[in-house]
Amino acid sequence: MNVNERIAAVRALMAEKGIDVYYIPNEDDHLSQEYTAEYFQCKSWISGFTGESGCVIITKDFAGLWTDGRYFTQAENELKGSCVTLMRMRQEGVPDAVDFLVDQTPEEGTLGFDGRVVSAAEALGLARRLRFKKAKLVTGSDLAGEVWGRERPSMPAAEIYTLAKKWTGESADERIGRVRQAMKKKGADVLVLTALEDPCWLLNVRGNDIACTPVAYAFAMVTMKKVSYYISKEKLNKKVKDYFEKIHVTIRPYEKLAADLSKLHGKKIWASLNQLNADLYSHLAEDNSIINETSPVLLFRAVKNSTEIRNLKNAHVKDGVAMVQFIRWVKENVSKGDMTELSAQNYLYDRRAEQKDYIEPSFHTICAYQANAAMMHYSATEDSYAEIRPRGVLLVDSGGTYKDGTTDITRTIALDELTDTEKKYYTMVLKGHLALMRAKFLYGTAGSNLDILARGPMWQMDIDYQCGTGHGVGHVLSVHEGPHGIRWGLPRKSEGERLEPGMIVTDEPGIYLPHEIGIRIENELLVVKGTKNFYGQFLGFETVTYCPYDLDAIDVKYLTDEEIDQLNDYHAMVYEKLAGLLGEEDRKWLAEATGKIEKK
Repeated sequence: MNVNERIAAVRALMAEKGIDVYYIPNEDDHLSQEYTAEYFQCKSWISGFTGESGCVIITKDFAGLWTDGRYFTQAENELKGSCVTLMRMRQEGVPDAVDFLVDQTPEEGTLGFDGRVVSAAEALGLARRLRFKKAKLVTGSDLAGEVWGRERPSMPAAEIYTLAKKWTGESADERIGRVRQAMKKKGADVLVLTALEDPCWLLNVRGNDIACTPVAYAFAMVTMKKVSYYISKEKLNKKVKDYFEKIHVTIRPYEKLAADLSKLHGKKIWASLNQLNADLYSHLAEDNSIINETSPVLLFRAVKNSTEIRNLKNAHVKDGVAMVQFIRWVKENVSKGDMTELSAQNYLYDRRAEQKDYIEPSFHTICAYQANAAMMHYSATEDSYAEIRPRGVLLVDSGGTYKDGTTDITRTIALDELTDTEKKYYTMVLKGHLALMRAKFLYGTAGSNLDILARGPMWQMDIDYQCGTGHGVGHVLSVHEGPHGIRWGLPRKSEGERLEPGMIVTDEPGIYLPHEIGIRIENELLVVKGTKNFYGQFLGFETVTYCPYDLDAIDVKYLTDEEIDQLNDYHAMVYEKLAGLLGEEDRKWLAEATGKIEKK
């Protein structure tokens, strides 16, 4: 079936079941907001849009895809020829998706969705609003899945593995102890862990159920006396079973969490309703009380310990070696005429794979030439890629997962002499990037307070990048993690969003001109303590990404003396970190790439 036929089939089921409006989000059973297993990618299958964000809403005479600014150009291309309308989120005249769901549900009508992929908080909010219309929710219908039928991929079944204490800095017993202390302080009898990363962090295990993210589809439930781990048994080999027995973790079938939750009575259950899906919530008895707060594990994994930090820096050294080899190869071979986005990204994959303790890419590499770089989450495929020519720029956003840690880096590479305008754009992005890197701020500051430092140079040109400036990065987990980040226009949701020493956050401003060009520069930053005095505890950033910027793309006249000194100091550090690990030719190239610059 093509997209229009799929939409028509869903509408036929809606009519059969008496559903007026049907909602298909991007999430899985764990409410993962970005990467999910193919089994859960109903939004993409039904609409034809392959981006990793958004939702689809279907009524009797309308089908719309809501997605954010990172994906507008991609969605325009992928929705062409279909009956699906692109709804550009947060743009003037475009209704909020949840508001649209309520508005489109008629009086005494029915709104439907699969309750396993919608949060309890969202479902409860919709139910409250629909009561004014005497309308109802139907949350047990996976209509997209029914239409997908036998062609739908199976749930993943890859074996999990353990991560030794030398990588994590803490044993599972120590981490369970920390969690129980947090539960005791909160007065919780039970903690339910539903985010995919949480059980992995707690038990020091990793999996391979999702591309580029070393997690397993599993839940965990913690009490003061017992830890239950809900996972399909085919994922457990003897070594892992013996490990769980040693740390006294009870294994339960993946699908049994709902039944076990229904057995709880009179308990104080710690479970964020934003992270617990509506189906699981429906199994909780009314005599329980809910501590509707973020899991303590989220902040525990956001603040890295000394072992994780040491290992992460080592991962970035290895990543820097691969990046230097890659950038030199691009610059020296692009004029030969046989380079494509696909061959370039594969060359980088190979260089990372040569590094010790490499596991996998931390996300699908964005290797985007010229206009393709304006699509923030563009991805070259076997069926669609551009030839790279010795003209303009190549944007490469990539990363690796090593046993040491997870990396995320973007470099925009000049492929020949750039125009004055292109150099100006690159230099303005660099100015914003450097400004955030050198920030000093008092403890209590959130990323929303710092965003303007990176975005300011672009705003001065009446240009904006329609995404956040930075995100947290997991330790051998998801490349995009919270609760912290650097973004503007969003309210602080919790105290956990303030920046704490030990957190990792990215610094990645950019300029994206649709159908023309995209430029982004990204490093990872470690939050560190600075001076403590009468005014309080100052914090700052230590850069843990080691890779040169492109001197060929910089117009020095736009840089201040302070920025030039900062850039030269950074390049000196990069050379010191990497030179001894490179071959002679790569080392010579790096010496030139990190050479001092000055005002002409």
